[in-house]
Amino acid sequence: MTRRIKLTIEYEGTGYAGWQRQDNAPTIQEEIEKAILQFSQLPEVTLHGAGRTDAGVHALGQVAHVDLPERFERETVMRAINHYLQEKRITILAAELVSEDFHARFSAKKRKYVYRILNRRPKPALEENRVWHVPVKLDIKKMQQAADLLGGKHDFTSFRTIHCQSKNPVKTLESFQIIQKEDILECWVEAPSFLHHQVRNMVGTLVEIGKGRWEPVYIKAILKGKDRSAAGPTAPPEGLYFMAVTY
Repeated sequence: MTRRIKLTIEYEGTGYAGWQRQDNAPTIQEEIEKAILQFSQLPEVTLHGAGRTDAGVHALGQVAHVDLPERFERETVMRAINHYLQEKRITILAAELVSEDFHARFSAKKRKYVYRILNRRPKPALEENRVWHVPVKLDIKKMQQAADLLGGKHDFTSFRTIHCQSKNPVKTLESFQIIQKEDILECWVEAPSFLHHQVRNMVGTLVEIGKGRWEPVYIKAILKGKDRSAAGPTAPPEGLYFMAVTY
């Protein structure tokens, strides 16, 4: 008999090819699965994540589930995984038993991300690979005005990568708040789900508005146009953090 264990995971994405297991490239999923195999001595195991973060993207609240034999207590599982991940920038923050119909990805009701921008001239000394360094002074008020126009239900075709596999580009953005903490701008977004690169493309567009390239109202034209080339550049991965999942 097996039982399902829900894991809450923190990791630094630098040096990894993203969450999802890949051939010939290190990934977060693979590292955790290897740790589970080491302590459990099972022939195989599959970890299911709530979100497939890209290469270089971090997480403070990624959620995943795994099915393991009943003999493994949840606290033992957490300690054992962390033991085998001591040399990695990956940590299991919590482990809890869940019902068999729980699914880390498909049971999720909301996902929350934050994108961090260092808005000052000097480069980061302590947070390299953990923020997007934008040396040009940004107009935060205009960025928030533009972010407000992105809220609600829209066709976000202009804000997804051409490689996005989602069949439906219509998403509902429940909140988009920009918070300034000294030189750091935090762009908080929450929605039931996102398109591939949607958050990074929205942030890249807001930064162009903050620089004065466009007025906030231009967001309406971008949404209406359904054309990726009409929006701003894709913000780099290192500023993005997967913060939490609501079930």
